[in-house]
Amino acid sequence: MKKFLTLIAFTFVFGCNSNAQKKSKNNATYEVTKTKEEWKAQLTDMEYYVLRKAGTEPAFSSPLNKIYKPGTYVCKGCNTPLFKSEHKYDSGSGWPSFDREIKGNVAFSTDNKLGYTRTEEHCATCGGHLGHVFNDGPRDTTGKRHCINGVALKFIPEEN
Repeated sequence: MKKFLTLIAFTFVFGCNSNAQKKSKNNATYEVTKTKEEWKAQLTDMEYYVLRKAGTEPAFSSPLNKIYKPGTYVCKGCNTPLFKSEHKYDSGSGWPSFDREIKGNVAFSTDNKLGYTRTEEHCATCGGHLGHVFNDGPRDTTGKRHCINGVALKFIPEEN
């Protein structure tokens, strides 16, 4: 009986720790990699805090919240196109919101920092933290709300 209980305990402890459950961001290799010093030289303090430390800018602080001109939102760290203006909408959350990403340019991982599970978004090229995606977006499109830190983005207007 003692061996059986030991086997059950061993299976429980080690069986629940598979590679599939580990965060992909920590093990990912990105096309654009820089040292901490290189990122700090390129980015402002707030950009570094958000993109490299997974921070969050204050709600309603981004000038990008109210931009609805045609164009593309790119990663502030590496200029990878992430979101198109045609998919941007006012969610009322205080952060730029989109109902979809540019496929292949945004990577996803699991974030449990607040005590519950959220889907975190990263630039697929440099790994920069962008924000989170939620299932409370526009029902007439994707139902997704990509809630993105404006400081992580640069807006490139469409040329006429």
